[in-house]
Amino acid sequence: MSTVELTTENFDEVVQGPDGKNFVFIDFWAGWCGPCLRFAPVYEKASERHPDLIFAKVDTEAQQELSEAFEIRSIPTLAIIREGVLVFAQPGALPEQVLEDLIAKARALDMDEVRAKAKADAGAEPQA
Repeated sequence: MSTVELTTENFDEVVQGPDGKNFVFIDFWAGWCGPCLRFAPVYEKASERHPDLIFAKVDTEAQQELSEAFEIRSIPTLAIIREGVLVFAQPGALPEQVLEDLIAKARALDMDEVRAKAKADAGAEPQA
């Protein structure tokens, strides 16, 4: 599967899907960014190897609102949203094997545990 261009208009549809269970990798990039351009073929190959996952790209220049919502400060940045939960976000171009390892780890997540931890963290008292 090729990558999907993610915009503010199609964000909910792509990320949530019909049942709220979509598993989405998002590459935040820009055309002027050398590391972004070097990462693009690695990301595209991963999308072809994993057709059951959604691989989306956000052009940070054209989609500034999405970039701001994700607090993107450095590109490329890779984010993973699984079942509506942001489970990973990190700047930097990843080598192919590191991306494959990350995909495997994201697949292995117990989403019930992730949601329980997120709920507990949201209810925790802020540290002084």
